[in-house]
Amino acid sequence: MVPSREALLGPGTTAIRCPKKLQNQNYKGHGLSKGKEREQRASIRFKTTLMNTLMDVLRHRPGWVEVKDEGEWDFYWCDVSWLRENFDHTYMDEHVRISHFRNHYELTRKNYMVKNLKRFRKQLEREAGKLEAAKCDFFPKTFEMPCEYHLFVEEFRKNPGITWIMKPVARSQGKGIFLFRRLKDIVDWRKDTRSSDDQKDDIPVENYVAQRYIENPYLIGGRKFDLRVYVLVMSMFTSPTWLCKKHLPTTTQRRWLLEVNASPSLTASSQEDYELKTCLLEDTLHVVDMEARSLRADSPCW
Repeated sequence: MVPSREALLGPGTTAIRCPKKLQNQNYKGHGLSKGKEREQRASIRFKTTLMNTLMDVLRHRPGWVEVKDEGEWDFYWCDVSWLRENFDHTYMDEHVRISHFRNHYELTRKNYMVKNLKRFRKQLEREAGKLEAAKCDFFPKTFEMPCEYHLFVEEFRKNPGITWIMKPVARSQGKGIFLFRRLKDIVDWRKDTRSSDDQKDDIPVENYVAQRYIENPYLIGGRKFDLRVYVLVMSMFTSPTWLCKKHLPTTTQRRWLLEVNASPSLTASSQEDYELKTCLLEDTLHVVDMEARSLRADSPCW
């Protein structure tokens, strides 16, 4: 877990600064010339590698200056690969913001998300009782494969003939997903994920989740649909969570599949999509408040 003062940023993503224990060590630093955390700043040095709606919004924001290559920055909308490779070696001053939690994968990897949802449900049962925990039923029966294979088989045999869906835990865009109704399909899958005998000990089997398929989902015009919800999380602890309500349809609630995207697409597919994402990003930057406008008596309260 990161310290409680870590700030977060981004629709479905978060922002953090470097832990204090690294401050006196030989790490590359950012924002060191800017002083205190809430000091008002006339200009904000930003960096990103995304050439889409995000770049348009950042470049048009008054007082924001783009930084390239190895220049010092105050705000970096980074990707998860940069976070993984650089976070432990980078000191960031109090006011600096980046666009991910260090441990974002606890929600963005399918197996970890299910693990945490099950943990939350058990905690809810202990603290509030079974009736309250029963309300936490918005995700279907799920098992991690292959480590929970035997538990899955036990559940599978209780309800023969139903459809299940298999999804790789760390892939996206529908890659590697398939449906099945027979255990034989899983046996064949397990064989396919293994290499030859002389290599199988060196190459780990890719982890999947097996979920009970929702066979009677809510439809719009006879078609299944995705509901994309953008959420800004400013802290892991006490800070409020911000929900973007623009263009979210109101529908009858039914059981649904839940996934959390670490890097939601900010590339616009239409003019309407561009306007939606532009407003979303502008609101995000208002809430993050790099300029420390909330210190001024005449500033709006975001």
